[in-house]
Amino acid sequence: MPKRGKKDESKAEQAVQDGEPDNKKGKKGKEPEPVIIYEDAPDKLTTEDGKKYTLKISSWNVDGIRAWVKKGGVNWVREEDPDILCLQETKCAEKSLPADIKEMPEYPHKYWACSDEKEGYSGVAMLCKEEPLNVTYGIGIEEHDKEGRVITAEYDSYYLIAAYVPNSSRGLVRLDYRQRWDVDFRDYLKGLDSKKPLILCGDLNVAHQEIDLKNPKINKKTPGFTPQEREGFGVLLGEGFVDSFRELYPDKPYAYTFWTYMMNARAKNVGWRLDYFVLSKALLPNLCDSKIRSKAMGSDHCPITLYLAM
Repeated sequence: MPKRGKKDESKAEQAVQDGEPDNKKGKKGKEPEPVIIYEDAPDKLTTEDGKKYTLKISSWNVDGIRAWVKKGGVNWVREEDPDILCLQETKCAEKSLPADIKEMPEYPHKYWACSDEKEGYSGVAMLCKEEPLNVTYGIGIEEHDKEGRVITAEYDSYYLIAAYVPNSSRGLVRLDYRQRWDVDFRDYLKGLDSKKPLILCGDLNVAHQEIDLKNPKINKKTPGFTPQEREGFGVLLGEGFVDSFRELYPDKPYAYTFWTYMMNARAKNVGWRLDYFVLSKALLPNLCDSKIRSKAMGSDHCPITLYLAM
């Protein structure tokens, strides 16, 4: 977790809400719950009707790309070998990118977006093996676009949107703004979807259902799990989009993608599922698998990977 002030501060609030005593017994003398670590099932490489995947996309909130590179993030990418890699919270201007990622020859087509106003804040990236037909930045609304949160790539049969959705921040001071974002971003996605189906990936900063975080009861007023944010995501799904992981694994518990660095949360799997691949319903016949790479280290988030037969 980065120093406070460099990141959406509500992740620090989640640390407090998620915290559990490290002693062998809890505050009331109860034995601690057993730790259940989520593990992906073997990757399913075909659709329900047997078509083999032709497109592999990975997404990772790297919590600072310079630190992530030093922690071996590029090695993981080379091993995973996605066709397209989307990164969030890069926190780095393009001129300051590490050579290890900026010059990565496996991905000749690289696209970067960063905050116009705050150095070391927000930022998204998209690295592609195949050149898109077109690439755009932001969603066309200045209030939202100044923080470098969205890159959209157009391909022949789909759009890919890499997004780092704004957090409501500690004390929910940005909740009103987050709700405006949700409405405007939803309209943006619907506009794209009216032309061709889309894939949305990234840190969407919401745990949609109680199954998507370890401690739902004590987090109902915590950024990322407020009724307003959950409802906003539900409205998006109601507009013809699908949470690919829950489509395939509707009842799978303990599947998280974010753990605070505090209180040994990752080792105890006290986490949140904040990272998603959301698909247009038209792409459901193309869906092979949606994975959570929970063992990959290098950030307070882990990467996720999508397989599609396009």
